[in-house]
Amino acid sequence: MTDVKLSRVESVLADLEYPVTNERAATELGETTLLLADGERNLGALIEQSGSDRFESVDDLESELHNVLPREAVGEPYQSEGEG
Repeated sequence: MTDVKLSRVESVLADLEYPVTNERAATELGETTLLLADGERNLGALIEQSGSDRFESVDDLESELHNVLPREAVGEPYQSEGEG
């Protein structure tokens, strides 16, 4: 089983051969745990939740992944990492 931080997920997604089907991406990344700001999720399971049947590129898959992430995935809502 592999662990990857959300900020580094692109490196894992880049290992896939594109275009790739949702099913194949979910299967190949099913042993990967995505480490989020508030917990962790199975990367393959998140990909399965996507509404797309096929991903044309890393950017395409990463964009879809961000659409299915839980709200708490990137930290506390309404919090900024920058200076006010």
